[in-house]
Amino acid sequence: MHPNRVVQLRDFYRTELLENVVPFWSKYGVDRECGGFFTCLDQDGSIYSTDKPVWFMGRTTWLYASLFNQVEQKQEWLDLAKHGYKFLREHCYDSEGILYFSVTREGAGLQMRRYVFSEVFAVLAFAALATATGDEVIKQQAIDTFDRFNRFTTTPGLLPDKIDPVSRPAKGLSPLMCRLNLADELFKLTGDGKYETIITDSVTEFFDSFAKPKEKAVLETVSPDGQVIDNPEGRVMNPGHAIETAWFLTEIGRRRNDRELIERSLQILDWSIERGWDKEYGGLLYFVDVKGKPSPYLEHDMKLWWPHSETLYAALLAYHLTGDKKYSEMYELVHQWTFSHFPDRTHGEWFGYLHRDGSVSTKLKGNMWKGPFHVPRCMLLCLRLLEEMSN
Repeated sequence: MHPNRVVQLRDFYRTELLENVVPFWSKYGVDRECGGFFTCLDQDGSIYSTDKPVWFMGRTTWLYASLFNQVEQKQEWLDLAKHGYKFLREHCYDSEGILYFSVTREGAGLQMRRYVFSEVFAVLAFAALATATGDEVIKQQAIDTFDRFNRFTTTPGLLPDKIDPVSRPAKGLSPLMCRLNLADELFKLTGDGKYETIITDSVTEFFDSFAKPKEKAVLETVSPDGQVIDNPEGRVMNPGHAIETAWFLTEIGRRRNDRELIERSLQILDWSIERGWDKEYGGLLYFVDVKGKPSPYLEHDMKLWWPHSETLYAALLAYHLTGDKKYSEMYELVHQWTFSHFPDRTHGEWFGYLHRDGSVSTKLKGNMWKGPFHVPRCMLLCLRLLEEMSN
């Protein structure tokens, strides 16, 4: 990648992040009356539902704290991070101290899921805000919330199973990939070696159970001992999850100066692009059956915002660490497709859901699943990396 291209991309991501994406959410997504953030926004930013997804109370708090920590110490961003933290702490927990999945505008509990992904993003929020403020209480909340997440996802029976574990025992990729990311963030926050142990154990489990060299794929669900379950759920690969996990692992390898882990992680990226890239229409398919059988998931061939966000950073990081031309070409391929299909140049931010051919499926900018996280996180990560590459 030519140095001029690096500078061009650095300036591009700064502009996209600070003039297109973040202003959209700051203008339309902040509930200044009841606290927290709105995410159910139409194309123009108008609110079509005031219900609030709790994981986005954490994700958005993380975003503003991270902007403060990594871009500029703007009081507005710190105030918005504190604004999200206050709502999260005061309104989003049930009587037993477990986070809801969704609450009303005022903060009354609506929905409790069988999983603990609200806790995942609360950990990220608390860790980023603790870094911004130096507040030891918030730091301890990050530690305690991770401990709860880790206990619930590693102790059989604490969470209801999706499928009867007697009839068909299984384990999923999502808790493992979240554990990797959270433990890495908490190690950087605390320096506590116990998180390195958790990371090492999780890396081993990932490569032993979910990464399948024979199939050249990462599976979403496997048997407890890591064997392929030969049914539609057991054969499914989500290229976006695989690529996100790949860059989590690559970043850990970079921090540890572990070239072997970096190389193994980049192999995951290679598999995922080969499996997931739509050779007819371009873009990443949402789900792939690793044996080429029909997918029962109706959204399997849609193109969603977040896998493309993950791939932009993963490919750029791969190129930075290897200098391999194939990764610069991979990055440019994904960049061109992504920025020619997802951004809304009229109202700002990105459309989230496209049909296979790249046409817009729905013009909403946010819902209970899409909000200010994957897109701005991608831009923030790419901006930081490009600044490193241009120095």
